[in-house]
Amino acid sequence: MRWSKVNVEAITYELPGEIVTSAELDARLSPIHEALKIAPGQLEALTGIRERRQWPPGTSMASVAARAGQRALERAGVSPDDLGAVIYAGVCRDNLEPATACAVAAALGTGPEAQVFDVSNACLGVMNGMVELANRIELGQLRAGLVVSAESSREIVDATIERMNREPTIERYRLGLATMTGGSGATAVLLTAADFSANEHRLVAGVALSAPAHHRICRWGPSAGLLGERANVMETDASQVLEHGVELGRATWDRLLSTSGWRREEVDRVICHQVGAANRRDILSTIGVPESKDFSTFARLGNMGTVSLPTTAAMADEAGFLHAGQRIALLGIGSGLNCLMLGVQW
Repeated sequence: MRWSKVNVEAITYELPGEIVTSAELDARLSPIHEALKIAPGQLEALTGIRERRQWPPGTSMASVAARAGQRALERAGVSPDDLGAVIYAGVCRDNLEPATACAVAAALGTGPEAQVFDVSNACLGVMNGMVELANRIELGQLRAGLVVSAESSREIVDATIERMNREPTIERYRLGLATMTGGSGATAVLLTAADFSANEHRLVAGVALSAPAHHRICRWGPSAGLLGERANVMETDASQVLEHGVELGRATWDRLLSTSGWRREEVDRVICHQVGAANRRDILSTIGVPESKDFSTFARLGNMGTVSLPTTAAMADEAGFLHAGQRIALLGIGSGLNCLMLGVQW
């Protein structure tokens, strides 16, 4: 995929005020730790995550996603009437129907011609939404589009801790540990046609590869099916996700370099999906990119799913890590397995 008429106009985010440390989660996991003779402090030691955020109970995902969206529009000086599409791309939704994007669009006050819908693809949702909007902008179907997302880890973390303590086995600990990395937040990415843009952050290229044979190694959802009555569960075979995810990431990276025409050494900065220390180390080592070119947030924000990568990009820009003219690679991967990487000329 290549684009010549699409700019990344604004990336914004919203974070909850409540901070939950890994030490606090370790304390709540003391029954399974005692049963398995696991020393305290393993969660941070294994993941590199010190803390993460949680929304207050009952928070509407649409409301916080809309706040991030409003901030993006205000930053760019774009009116809601200019939006040709609003996409909500989070795993967490307020309803099965209608689309959560409808509540976001209502809060923003978009016009009747805006297309409003949800996109879902695990942690890749926002990036998939960006591709959807970029293609429509490139074709001249719209001049501005907004993709938003919000994720909440509170409910699934609470449910997983209860299950791990109720079933204190090494297998339950192994499959539940990755859930403890989850964080909460909201984000918005505003894309515009280049001739409607106030900046020069140009979306250049993208590549998507999939390995659906591995779709069962990370699952989150109702244990009795979508319409069942049983509680949500999340199980992740972290070692398999790391092994096969890195393999898929290497192939996608090679394709991105080929599609963009960039050489590896010409990539100035990378922003990865924020999983944890081991994932960051292995993917950067595999694609031959030094850690000095990467900006990370997982240590203090955890894995916020679809929200992680765009929020990290926004924070990197705020910190002065991104500079005009640099080649920026956005490296996304999600359970399924799916990988999507985008190149932006900043």
